[in-house]
Amino acid sequence: MKVLITIFIVIVSIVAILLVVALFIKKDYAIQREIIINKPKQEVFSYVKTLKNQNSYNKWWMMDPNVQKDYRGIDGTEGFVAAWDSKKSGVGKGEQEIKKIKEGERIDCEIRFEKPFKAVANTSMTTDSIAPNQTKVTWVFAGRYDYPMNLMNLFVGKILGGDLQTSMENLKTAVEK
Repeated sequence: MKVLITIFIVIVSIVAILLVVALFIKKDYAIQREIIINKPKQEVFSYVKTLKNQNSYNKWWMMDPNVQKDYRGIDGTEGFVAAWDSKKSGVGKGEQEIKKIKEGERIDCEIRFEKPFKAVANTSMTTDSIAPNQTKVTWVFAGRYDYPMNLMNLFVGKILGGDLQTSMENLKTAVEK
């Protein structure tokens, strides 16, 4: 009986410590990655503004070859929605909507996750010409976790940052082909 009480006290103490730590962790997060692509800015922008092209570079979209996809609207325009549903927990279920496009420069999207948990994130991709045949692409992924889920912010930068970097490298390969 003493062993069970000790285990219970240890578990309650760990949970209490985590809840206190969460009080001091920021709720918002933003992850940014950049890459140089050896193609003209307009060619790069035309590629990234088309969400269906993410099938060839977005690590999350590539994790499940059997993912069910549904598209609504005209790809590459504001209001277009790309939805997915996967049995793989790392992919989950959700949808991405193009919210705003500044032609040739920036695309803003909202991602609404349903599984494995409900969340909303905002992404943007910008293209900047650094030479006639070189474009810097910046991808920002930002969101918010409310207390106590904001504990995830201790890990989200490393996990999502690595996946975002892989996606950027895939993008470079896809566009430069």
